[in-house]
Amino acid sequence: KKQHRERRKTARMGIDLVAGGRVKKGHRTAPKSDNIYLKLLVKLYRFLARRTNSEFNKVILKRLFMSKINRPPMSLSGIARHVSGKEGIAVLVGTVTDDPRFLKVPKMTVCALRVTETARARIQAAGGEVLTFDQLAIRAPTGKKCLLLRGRRTAREAVRHFGAPGVPDSHVKPFVRSKGRKFERARGRRRSRGFKN
Repeated sequence: KKQHRERRKTARMGIDLVAGGRVKKGHRTAPKSDNIYLKLLVKLYRFLARRTNSEFNKVILKRLFMSKINRPPMSLSGIARHVSGKEGIAVLVGTVTDDPRFLKVPKMTVCALRVTETARARIQAAGGEVLTFDQLAIRAPTGKKCLLLRGRRTAREAVRHFGAPGVPDSHVKPFVRSKGRKFERARGRRRSRGFKN
């Protein structure tokens, strides 16, 4: 009888679903994409992250899981700014894009998930080299002499709209049909109509 009573007591315990239930881990453990080449890279860097004592490989693996928004592109000029005066490989888990305003591309070795045609042509014309991540794993399995870079996440145009437009001291871009005389030119735009932002 006593055992039966104890069993009944423990059976009443459970998870308080109102309070949030089971706490799940929020980070990704695999990419959402079905790209087979990305999955092969994940397989490779999972092995390297496990078998080498290198933080570099763990970071690469984590970034391979990320969504496209969290893998922002980087231009040639941005990469050149970081690479100048340094030896080694510039590594970017994302896309390398061309910058037509940047006139003289230095000789550099770049490793990226994707490189646009014009950017690739300009790097190679300058005597540089473009690597893939499987080539990088052979050349620098622990990330030695590698400079890990990433683009600016807040560079997207959509980020300008985040927040409340028309509020004092707010510089949020409103969604307006047109920039004409008749559109959102009163309150918040003139001192005579409430305030001027």
